[in-house]
Amino acid sequence: MKPMNMTPEEYNELTKQSSPRSPFIKDFLMAFAIGGLICALGQAIMMAYQSSGMTEEVSGSVTSVTLVLLSIILTGFNIYPKIAKFGGAGTLVPITGFANAVASPALEFKSEGLVLGLAAKMFVIAGPVIVYGTSASIVYGLIIYLFGLY
Repeated sequence: MKPMNMTPEEYNELTKQSSPRSPFIKDFLMAFAIGGLICALGQAIMMAYQSSGMTEEVSGSVTSVTLVLLSIILTGFNIYPKIAKFGGAGTLVPITGFANAVASPALEFKSEGLVLGLAAKMFVIAGPVIVYGTSASIVYGLIIYLFGLY
């Protein structure tokens, strides 16, 4: 088989013609709905904790832990990926999406053992987020400190 000689522009045009069009409006609405439902669930959980006598600050922390736990459980039972397929970017609501990003690779590589599989692969996706988030917060803190903006 003879290789094809194409310019990058020709390749981009061929790719555009071959790729199915994304239903942008539907994807946008589904992401909004699913993300909103996750946030509403979080608010309902927080209100339930507050009605049981917790302060707002404590109930907020416990709600975060509850959402992480629910996300990991749903990931473990392969339900969260199905919700993500349906709701797209709406499932990236920071705390649940982050928990899913940590749990998914850990589950995928658990057969390789606790150290080289589960522990090593757990932060494959979430690791860069942690590194850059921590680095950005340090830089931001230094700028605020050096310019006396605190």
